[in-house]
Amino acid sequence: MVLENKPPRYHRLLDRTSQSVPTEPPEQGPSPQQPPSKKLKRSEPEESDAEADQQRCISPDSRAHRREIADSEEESGNEPVEYDAPRASQTDLEQALPPIRTDREAIAEYESMRHAEIVSSSPADGPPSSGAWAKGKSSIYTDSFMMALDTVLDEESHLFDSAEMKIFEDFRSLSYEAQYLYVRLFLRKTSAWFRIESLGYHSDIADLDSAIADLFQERDLSDCDISSEEDSIQPEEYQLSKSYTLADSSEDHINSLEEASSLLRLDELKEIAKEAKVQGKNKADLLRALRRTSGKQTGLGHFGLQRSDTQDSEKSVTPEHRSESPEKKDMSSYSNRDDHFVCKILTQTGKCIRLSIAPFKLFERVHLVFFRSTEWTEKSLITIILARISRRNFPEYIVSRSSNIFPSRSLLLEFEASLRTQFRIDSILEFNGQPPQENLQWIRDEALDKVYPRWKVLLRSEQHKEDSIYSSGEGAYLRRLSPAWVYTRIVHKGAWILGLGKFKEHAREHAILTELLDQRLFHHARRGAWYQRKALLEEHYMAALSPSEGRSPEEQKKHWKRIALRTCERGLQDNLVHIIYHYDLQKRLLKLEKALRIAKRFQHDFGHARLAKPAERTFEGTRIEKPSPRPSGIGNAALQRHNSSGPGSGGGKTMWIDPDPSLPEETHCTVESMCLSRYRSLGYKGYHSEGGILRTLFALLFYDVLFAYVPNVFQTPFQTCPLDLHTDGFYPARASEINARVAEIGNGEATRIIEGVWDREYERRTCVVGLDWGFDKRDLLEIAGCVGGGRLAALCKVMAQEYAQRGGGVPDLFLWKKGRRRRRRREGDGHHGDDRDDVVDDDGNDAYDGGDGEDENECLFAEVKSENDRLSDTQRQWIHVLTGAGFRVELCHAVASEVQTMD
Repeated sequence: MVLENKPPRYHRLLDRTSQSVPTEPPEQGPSPQQPPSKKLKRSEPEESDAEADQQRCISPDSRAHRREIADSEEESGNEPVEYDAPRASQTDLEQALPPIRTDREAIAEYESMRHAEIVSSSPADGPPSSGAWAKGKSSIYTDSFMMALDTVLDEESHLFDSAEMKIFEDFRSLSYEAQYLYVRLFLRKTSAWFRIESLGYHSDIADLDSAIADLFQERDLSDCDISSEEDSIQPEEYQLSKSYTLADSSEDHINSLEEASSLLRLDELKEIAKEAKVQGKNKADLLRALRRTSGKQTGLGHFGLQRSDTQDSEKSVTPEHRSESPEKKDMSSYSNRDDHFVCKILTQTGKCIRLSIAPFKLFERVHLVFFRSTEWTEKSLITIILARISRRNFPEYIVSRSSNIFPSRSLLLEFEASLRTQFRIDSILEFNGQPPQENLQWIRDEALDKVYPRWKVLLRSEQHKEDSIYSSGEGAYLRRLSPAWVYTRIVHKGAWILGLGKFKEHAREHAILTELLDQRLFHHARRGAWYQRKALLEEHYMAALSPSEGRSPEEQKKHWKRIALRTCERGLQDNLVHIIYHYDLQKRLLKLEKALRIAKRFQHDFGHARLAKPAERTFEGTRIEKPSPRPSGIGNAALQRHNSSGPGSGGGKTMWIDPDPSLPEETHCTVESMCLSRYRSLGYKGYHSEGGILRTLFALLFYDVLFAYVPNVFQTPFQTCPLDLHTDGFYPARASEINARVAEIGNGEATRIIEGVWDREYERRTCVVGLDWGFDKRDLLEIAGCVGGGRLAALCKVMAQEYAQRGGGVPDLFLWKKGRRRRRRREGDGHHGDDRDDVVDDDGNDAYDGGDGEDENECLFAEVKSENDRLSDTQRQWIHVLTGAGFRVELCHAVASEVQTMD
């Protein structure tokens, strides 16, 4: 089963509209009067540009994704959209599960199965039991939510205090309909208000008013111990008090125009804006304009012009007055614009509901413990249940869900706090273009003055655990859930800030990079970039920033260039540095040797690893175009330019005629299939697999390594891979096993390993990450033989180190051709009198043609590009990886020798 590419799953972060960190960053973003700021430079610079080179070495990722929320079937879809998630990805657990349908049909199948289970458990001669499953009494959402809660409380209840346990008990005692409503709101937008009239869920909730009343009910926690020093690291609004409600009512909690205006749809907002005499191009502009004028204009009852004394006007905005129903309020009694518009908005929207922040954050913490991740969605929950009932075969491995991942409640709370700080920093660096200098200053102070000292303390603690407690690679995955793992990333970004803007604190940056490299526990995937940046600082800056110790300026520069050279050497020798960084380190090392005028015989020679540019090949074919309607209002000249813009200019797939002469009739195909047919006419076999062949070979060759016992990475019996495969913890936890398997592959054992795993698992079609049982076994064995042990071993090591990063960008076509084998003729054997080699075909027949002949198998990758198509960054990276491993890579251009218009 191939691991399909899924759409991005979006963060359910611990931080929302009411986040808090020890120090608030300054307001970010341009003022309405200022032009938008420019984005940070992200492109790769020239090697000689030392200032820009740091962007390549230690630039934080810039990935901003829109956060989409799955709503109920009956919802209007007009709720506000949030853009607060800095990154998007699946949880480790989701990536380890097989591809599962999570649509309505799959959920309906689950409900049918539940009904069948209840019926089968009832007496054969009697009616179904009173507890029989029925629509409106149970659902996959509540079942999955309770499964997560039960699992955590059974194994890790020590992470929660008595007040939190009381909340869990209260939740269990709710009616099913109240539980269902809470779970569905919990799985949607957080800290957001929802109009009760638009909630829907009528098929599962018969009495919506009663369910809402249950959530609004105030519950007592006075008998529980809720005061604790360790809770002080949480924001105040996340902390529990002596009483709580599971949900808030808009009548009691919306008191500001900013909150109330967020409830409006665009058409409603336009009406309010017209009355307030404000303008804007879109909803965001209208909201800003309305809020900017809030509270600035006051008058005698504002619109009603009712004369009353000051005390009466003040009474109109008291909390007691606010608690009255909006319909019953006298709008003319308000003394400023805010109160008038808040009342009008609440009258228009009706009663609204949102989940109370403190209990909500508590249940988020439960799911963090369950998933071992903050990156979970609604599908994350239901996927586990659907995987459990799927009729699939999974590999055999030891399930190990440890209860000591978070050894104490205080460390769990600190882990949450560290994520909040990280989220704030990411929000500043990765959004809204160039951050203002004051925001960069806040990041510098937060990362290096507050986080950095605590990071050093935790680093010593984790090193002690690694030396004395952890065994069998247990620590590699556990450390990802330590505050120190998050702090390492924050310190890394703080070091990056030091080299930007007005800071230029290169000496301190160099010291921090040295400390980051001295530790070998966290963020192995960044070590190559740290070596590159450290060497750059030593080459260009440190000579002027460090004591000369009696050396002349020229000798000082040479001294630090020699240090930079040793840094590059250490980076190449560091077994935790990923192979993809070797090329840049080698290039810098050679440049330094040349600058230092080191004798040629003492210089390094990386000729064996020099990257080759892809060879270029052109195939001609017949392209099929669909007739496009003439755009309205376009002249003849513009129409000609529109039609001559070339294929692919709109980003769509082009269609071609398959040139395969064996086809009985004209067949339309993609550009990749057209080029594949051309290669086949040249004697190649091949697949248009885009990485499918590589993932399948890796899964077969490393099957035993993937499912070897490592604590905590197999937490359900339904996984297709260990949880840490898509992290930088996979390789170090199994370094000896991976290197041993790489050595076996390099020694020519690949075909034996593939055949053994295939014969054992094919009948069961075992679900393994990346493994496509649709490939032919003979082809896979032939491919392994053609590729050769050395190249296949190098490629597998890259995938073992960076499986997640190597998921996309693989060239479109994989092609191979079995060559002729050269056999040395023994004396007296045959008619040749000389001592040369004979060339024979695969059947052993003499194939000598009078020349040297072809004595090796061929295999190559081909990236297909039609007109106006260019290589992406990930495709260039793969070409570098493949050429570095010794593969031939071709850039195949598809050119239309003829264009036919489809009828």
